[in-house]
Amino acid sequence: MTTARGSATATASELPGAGVHRLEAHKVLELLGSDERGLAPDRARELLAHYGPNVLREQKQRPVILTFLSEFTSPMAILLWVAGLIALVAGIVEIGVAVFAVNVINGVFGFWQEYRAERATEELKKMLTSCATVVRDGDVCQVPSEELVPGDLVLVTEGDRISADARVVEANDLQVDQSTLSGESRPVHKNARSIDEDLPMAQLTNMVYAGTTVSSGDGRVVVTSTGMHTEFGRIADLTQSVHDEPSPLQKELGRLTRQLSVLALALGAFFVLVAVLFVGEPWGRSFVFGLGMIVAFIPEGLLPTVTLSLALAVQRMAKQNALVKKLSSVETLGCTTVICSDKTGTLTQNEMTVLRLWLPGESYEVTGRGYAPEGQVLLDGVRQDVASNPGLRALLETISLCNNSTVHEPATGEQEWSVQGDPTEACLLVVASKGGLDVDALHRDRPRVKELPFDSRRKRMTAVHRVDGRNIAYVKGAPQEVPQLCSGIIRQGIREEMSDQDRRDIAAVNDDFARNGLRVLAVAIRTVEAGVDPTGLTTEEAERELTFLGLVAMEDPPREGVSEAVATCHRASIRIIMITGDYGLTAESIARSIGIVRGDDPRIIPGPELERMSDAELTEALRGEAIFARVAPEQKFRVVEALQAMGEIVAVTGDGVNDAPALKKADIGIAMGRTGTDVSEEAADMVLTDDHFGSIVRAIDEGRGVYENIRKFLTYILTSNMAEAAPSVVFLVSRGVVPLPLTVMQILTIDLGTDEVR
Repeated sequence: MTTARGSATATASELPGAGVHRLEAHKVLELLGSDERGLAPDRARELLAHYGPNVLREQKQRPVILTFLSEFTSPMAILLWVAGLIALVAGIVEIGVAVFAVNVINGVFGFWQEYRAERATEELKKMLTSCATVVRDGDVCQVPSEELVPGDLVLVTEGDRISADARVVEANDLQVDQSTLSGESRPVHKNARSIDEDLPMAQLTNMVYAGTTVSSGDGRVVVTSTGMHTEFGRIADLTQSVHDEPSPLQKELGRLTRQLSVLALALGAFFVLVAVLFVGEPWGRSFVFGLGMIVAFIPEGLLPTVTLSLALAVQRMAKQNALVKKLSSVETLGCTTVICSDKTGTLTQNEMTVLRLWLPGESYEVTGRGYAPEGQVLLDGVRQDVASNPGLRALLETISLCNNSTVHEPATGEQEWSVQGDPTEACLLVVASKGGLDVDALHRDRPRVKELPFDSRRKRMTAVHRVDGRNIAYVKGAPQEVPQLCSGIIRQGIREEMSDQDRRDIAAVNDDFARNGLRVLAVAIRTVEAGVDPTGLTTEEAERELTFLGLVAMEDPPREGVSEAVATCHRASIRIIMITGDYGLTAESIARSIGIVRGDDPRIIPGPELERMSDAELTEALRGEAIFARVAPEQKFRVVEALQAMGEIVAVTGDGVNDAPALKKADIGIAMGRTGTDVSEEAADMVLTDDHFGSIVRAIDEGRGVYENIRKFLTYILTSNMAEAAPSVVFLVSRGVVPLPLTVMQILTIDLGTDEVR
């Protein structure tokens, strides 16, 4: 997908993509005028002419020349032009030229910084593929992605980046990484089944979206929306619609400049009149005297000094893993009053580790951290092995087989184990290895015959495997959902009927884990009846009369040093609001453990609740301690907007395409350098090279130091300028008896010399 202006495009109402998730796959093809052979080449060309290229439309940009000239028309720049002009009028050419040169240098430097920062749309283009594999009239061919049209039948496979929104027609274990759009790190299983309800974009399992990536499997999809009508294009349009606001420093300097200009001109005119009318000085001499008073009050060295101070701060911050793209952002950091931070990877390590296993009547501890299979499964301090513990073995076998991830040993020259697939599933394989299970042999001996992928509506995944001539369904999912489908429970190796008390016990254990910041999965099993074809099993048939095995509790631990950084923010009167895609209780526990939440009753606001809240209700919620869970891009944007309306200076962290609007809207957008996308980095004002929350706090401290230094410099300038004006006042009051000790040239020389040295 590329970017173009002026191309023919269809309106949103003309596009046939709306509501296609409700239709069967063959009906979607029929609606789009396609079939199993794809579009005919002639028809594809007609549709391309009608709908326009599959491109991101650029918002009409301000001409570069106007952007360049605007650097020389700010209030402070105008004041410097006036100061230089006064010097020329007074015959002091050298000083006038020096003032003009300072203004030009500052203008060019500022323009270059701004020009490099404004490239979010260009980076959006880079994320999309240049070609797509398409079926045209029965032939498989490669076409440029900008030539895709609604109705095109596209083949997708592992590693492909999807170029347009499309409806899944056929899927073979198809999993798509939607994190750049939804913020969810878990790959989403896709299938061709219709969905007879309207759900959020991230929950439509029969749709794929432009800018996302195929994690595993393959399939065929039919294009439903292209260009700016895709979800990707919608976010791009939202990002483009956000205009930069002046930083607090720019606002203050503008206000100060106007005040000083009015004061200087008023005093200059006043003393000219006094000199003529009361002292009897000639007009020419009085005018020169008035110029001296004006020059004395104009802070010629303010702008270059502020620029130099900010530039030096940028260099210091770069050494502390914070890359600042705009000089004014340094001071904005110093004024920050609220930080809206995500959780995973910024406040936590983004490395899942299983810590606890719970079987009815037994609670196990798991040692070891990370994805290296180094550690033990302990019961009352005694190491457990699956050979002697059938209940533990059944649990570990289930989480190993109901799993699509792999864990790889470190490559040559590397130290870290790597993960392919969902990190949550990967840590389940690790704990199985710690318990003594040979995961690879297990998969070889028990081949998979059917998978019912994870679905956000039913909140579970089922894998059916062939085991010793029987078909066994292995299930894992949300601890609130799975026990409700169980009729039995394994206790001390014996199956018993599950009671309501058992379900209450499971819920209590789950809540206890969640309060300790752990993410929990429930595990169950079922033997499929003999004679039933497992390949035709539906979710209702496979996920009923289950036998409950236990719970698995895992942790994404807080980063080292985060608690100290949070405490520093509180001491500096900076609020921190967590905006995460995680479960509310888990998010609250993490927030409490690192000190973000300190009260007894913080408000947890999930995305759907936020959607229903009025602006007044949201504002009221933001006055107290609040945690936002599972929010959409527009909702995160709305939270930032509400905080700014309350008068807060807001910093926002983010790493995905979905974060770009909020990053751009924030007073200071902070992108993650390691895990962030190009789009988030370009939309942000600052990039963290280590993705660590502590780097934000250090940057804020640096910004506050710069702000304090600028404040001190302003005090110095104003007091020294008053001293420069004093001799002229004495000359005026004495009616010329006391000679004028400082000429205009001397005052300008003192201003530029002492201010720059300072």
